[in-house]
Amino acid sequence: WFLYAEDGPHVSYHQLTHFMQCTEHNPEFDGLDCEVFEAPEPMTMALSVLVTIEMCNALNSLSENQSLLRMPPWVNIWLLGSICLSMSLHFLILYVDPLPMIFKLRALDFTQWLMVLKISLPVIGLDELLKFIARNYLEG
Repeated sequence: WFLYAEDGPHVSYHQLTHFMQCTEHNPEFDGLDCEVFEAPEPMTMALSVLVTIEMCNALNSLSENQSLLRMPPWVNIWLLGSICLSMSLHFLILYVDPLPMIFKLRALDFTQWLMVLKISLPVIGLDELLKFIARNYLEG
């Protein structure tokens, strides 16, 4: 997102990881407005990805070794409720005034939410793969 999205900040990974060195005199940041590192839009994307990944990790933690297909999320209704509450609170700070101003965030549009999901949902597949390996190759 930070490199390729039309509405993204168009910074390289190196610039992103070395943002504290961003000055107008640093040639590594030529043509880049250093304000982008304090802009609310990228911070909102980062927070939304973090929250979504953590909710996916909560789903993955239903069982240490069983797949979500064998132990579906609705077996723990309290977990689903807490995920819904967490996401509701996240939406609250994004979309209900004056909270976005207080938290220095911006509302995300549909395409940005799709990008958040594209970045976050692979966590479930990765954990399912690790559970498969643990079930089939590590357990005696």
